[in-house]
Amino acid sequence: MLRRDGGTLGRRGWQERAPMVEPVRRAVLVGTSDGIGLAFTGRLLADGWQVAGLSRRGVEPPGPAYRHHVVDVTAPDYPQVLGRAIDDLGGVDLCVYFAGVGDPLDLDDLAAEHRTFEVNLTGAVRTVEVVAPLMVAAGAGHLVGLSSLADRLVSADAPGYAASKAGLSSYLLGMAAALRPRGVHVTTVRFGFVDTKMAKGPVRPLMLPVDRAVEILMDCVRTRPVVVSRPRRLAVVTSALSTLARLRLLVGR
Repeated sequence: MLRRDGGTLGRRGWQERAPMVEPVRRAVLVGTSDGIGLAFTGRLLADGWQVAGLSRRGVEPPGPAYRHHVVDVTAPDYPQVLGRAIDDLGGVDLCVYFAGVGDPLDLDDLAAEHRTFEVNLTGAVRTVEVVAPLMVAAGAGHLVGLSSLADRLVSADAPGYAASKAGLSSYLLGMAAALRPRGVHVTTVRFGFVDTKMAKGPVRPLMLPVDRAVEILMDCVRTRPVVVSRPRRLAVVTSALSTLARLRLLVGR
């Protein structure tokens, strides 16, 4: 017989049931020094997560459940630092890749385009290389990568940014299909303009506040979708502009 408070009635009378203990939730966040990454860190900590953050700049620890590791995702020792961060946590349930750069094209400094690919795409691939096997071994986990609605664009202003995000989206979608049968979920988040230092340019339509972006990410953590594109109206416009730009290139106009 079950009591309302969870106890049971046995031969020796009422017996108290041990209270349910919530499992420790452990997150590794890459790119937490500012913007969405920093705000999302605070939200997870407020919800009781243990968090390890990695970025190329140090940050003031926002709480005792947070550990920070200073490293650049392009550094040779990045995989080792990432692995140690996970070991310190005792495992990883959620990994979010926030790191990203996106400067306008400078034809006198094309090396900047190379770094854009290193951070936006190669850094994410190196992260998955470390994290995915651990999640597969555990039979559970969630990987989230922040891509962009620009992944559909042909951009003369920032070709490296658009192309690296296109590569990231394609890679994450492929990994989602490969890892789901192993119990691991992968989500591609395609944001438009978010009110951070990355939002450059004189025109920034339908720009999302950072707190709204965090809420969208929290919903992703709960529901684990394959793709999320926000704002929806901008996603539709971006898709149409992409088609138009490709047609113009084909006809030479």
